[in-house]
Amino acid sequence: MASNVMIRLASDRVNLSLLSGDSNPRLFTPGEVITSQQGYMRGHGTYMEDEDIKSSVAGVMVQVNKLITVKPLKGRYVGEIGDVIVARVIDVQQKRWKVDTNSRLDSILLLSSVNLPGGELRRRGVEDEQQMRKYLQEGDLISAEVQNVHSDGVLSLHTRSLKYGKLGQGILVKVFPSLIKRRKTHFHNLPCGASIILGNNGFIWISPMVSTEGEGKDKCNGLLFLRCNILYFSEGGGFTQNLEESISKQDREVISRLRNCILALANCKMLLYDTSILYAYEESLKYEVHELLHQEAMFDIAFLTQHKLRLQE
Repeated sequence: MASNVMIRLASDRVNLSLLSGDSNPRLFTPGEVITSQQGYMRGHGTYMEDEDIKSSVAGVMVQVNKLITVKPLKGRYVGEIGDVIVARVIDVQQKRWKVDTNSRLDSILLLSSVNLPGGELRRRGVEDEQQMRKYLQEGDLISAEVQNVHSDGVLSLHTRSLKYGKLGQGILVKVFPSLIKRRKTHFHNLPCGASIILGNNGFIWISPMVSTEGEGKDKCNGLLFLRCNILYFSEGGGFTQNLEESISKQDREVISRLRNCILALANCKMLLYDTSILYAYEESLKYEVHELLHQEAMFDIAFLTQHKLRLQE
């Protein structure tokens, strides 16, 4: 009896160095000398030894004027004020929610730092505290912005803008935070028919795109994107979800394909942003969705995506 046999390459035979090229920054290993010159200041990820600045982690060297830091390739999220993050509520406490942001310590979302339903700006009372679980409860996913970083590393979040709030139907993808490229905006409506939130903390949210009234167009990187609040409506104050509306099979396939494309780029240590994800999606159309989980398909998509990005430069 004949049977289907699938032959796959061994992972150590896939030459990922083809993706790196000469333009990518150099990697430093722990204990390696970064510079022996005087006048430089050491930052995070470095230490001094025999008047040399050495790397304490495996990562990429970042220099700002005379300050030298090494950004690790793998590690927990280290928040900065203004970062867009996707997080999961893990506990409801007095006047605050405790949320998981993929950082070393749990983060805090205060009741005073959210928009109440209806967008009311007023002091929070006892009644609001009693209804906290009605707004957000354990397991809910939210998008938020880092408002403050405390001395112990705990992040304070806020969702005062209507573009932040509770997330509805979609899928969560987790990657290393160092792979998320910092951009002016981390909310994108892709032409393929899905919306994506690229959290600086390595949590990526993919959902079907829902247009709102006053729809417009923005031009970004040569591509046209619809401008719309995909999940948040002013009358709900950022807490309204529509979980009853069914998602079409076509939308589910688009979301699944985007998820597998992101995993392919992350597997090859490529930076994730709107353009790279869109290019990867276009290159993936020759494969079935389930085939994108194979090592050969991942490498092929990442290689072609890198090629298109270099042509754009």
